[in-house]
This record gives sequence, structure tokens and C-alpha cells, in this order.
Amino acid sequence: MFLQILETVSRWAIPFLLLTVPIYGFIKKVPVYESFVEGAQEGFTTAIKIIPFLVGMMVSISVFRASGAMEYLTQILSPVTNYLGAPAEVLPLAIMRPLSGSGVLGMATELMRVYGPDSLIGRIASTMQGTTDTTFFVLTVYFGAVGIKKFRYAVVTGLTADITGFIASVYICNLLFK
Repeated sequence: MFLQILETVSRWAIPFLLLTVPIYGFIKKVPVYESFVEGAQEGFTTAIKIIPFLVGMMVSISVFRASGAMEYLTQILSPVTNYLGAPAEVLPLAIMRPLSGSGVLGMATELMRVYGPDSLIGRIASTMQGTTDTTFFVLTVYFGAVGIKKFRYAVVTGLTADITGFIASVYICNLLFK
């Protein structure tokens, strides 16, 4: 029963938001289309500004993976994840998620291809995609775009949220789907 409710809410959440936000703006007499165009223009300007930060981030991720550091870190952390009930296959996702959203999406896609989207591994990978963030990407790109150079507390806060999201993903998926 709970699973059916969860699936129904998941299915209708985005269409609901896509319908209600413009209606709410219209009711509040906000020029919805003009606001959208203005935001898109600002987004394009920001995208141009952040290209150097993106290049630096992509190089760092490539070096991290190519050096074997990810495999080494996975081996070190595997006793902790085994205790939490996390399959070893999802640990690289937890390590890479703070660094790269697109890299983790590719890894999650591969896990789902191998184990299936309805497997525990596939569900944990999917849940992690929604509950964790690309902390270093956000800090590098967005903070860099507005000129913030000292962001140490943001790193701690972001990584704490990522770890919490990972643990919650594992716990909830084990609770609901195991």
C-alpha cells in the first residue's frame, strides 16, 4: 500500500509543479514568460563565466579516477559500508557523487544495466541520485561564478549532507525493498 502511494506521488510530482508554478505566478500577477526569459538570459551569462571552473573540475575528476585513488578509497571504506548494509557496488557512486553528477549518472546507468533498476543496488543508486548533491561542483562553479573564495564551512556542510543522503538512501531502500 505504502509503495503504491510512493509511486503515485513520484509519478505526479513534476507535472504538478510544472502546472502549479506558472498558475501561481499568473495569480500573483508575475509576468511568467518574461521572468523565465530574464532568468534564462542570466543563466546563459553565468554559464559563460563558469567554463574555466568546469574545465578545472573535470581535469581534477579525471586525475582522481585515473590515478586509482577511487579504487583505493573504496577498499578503505568498504568495512564501513558493509556495516551500514550498503552493497559494495554503490560505494563508487557515493565517492564520486560530490564530484560529478554526469559521471555518477553514467555509473548508476551501468549498475542498472547489470543489476536491473528494480534491484536493491539499482534502487539505492537511484535514491542516491536524488538525495545527494555534487558538492564540489556546486562550490567550484557557483561560488566561483560570484567570486566567493573562502568556502570551508560550505565544504563541511555539503559533505555532511552527502554522507547523510547516502546513509538515508541505504537505510530507506533496505527498509522498503529488501
